[in-house]
Amino acid sequence: MTRNITPKKMSAEKDKASDKETNLEVWTPHERELSKSRYGCEIIQERCTLQDAKNPNLPLDAYLVAYLLDGKVCYDITRSPKQSKIFDLYWDKFREGFKGMRWADGKVNPKLWGYQAPKPKKRK
Repeated sequence: MTRNITPKKMSAEKDKASDKETNLEVWTPHERELSKSRYGCEIIQERCTLQDAKNPNLPLDAYLVAYLLDGKVCYDITRSPKQSKIFDLYWDKFREGFKGMRWADGKVNPKLWGYQAPKPKKRK
């Protein structure tokens, strides 16, 4: 029994397959916690695009890290006060798959990134 698939259906199936590939998590929740406690790094966004790193709302200490995963180059946005800690984190995870890192285009002071002003108290 053969399936008759139109080009629209084929492209939709390819899109679904590519969505499944991009939704795979590289970092488990345990590894994310370990990256904070052992390396002092915070993984802001995993498997992002190069355009995501051009966001000026990122902190100044954010880096775009490139690594190989299943033969494809993937990118993460990671922050840490020391660049060597980010290198250690990715080298321990990917070894030879680690390709490099560069500054992201963030403009926000790291102390103020993610800061939310306290809510005003209700007056009596």
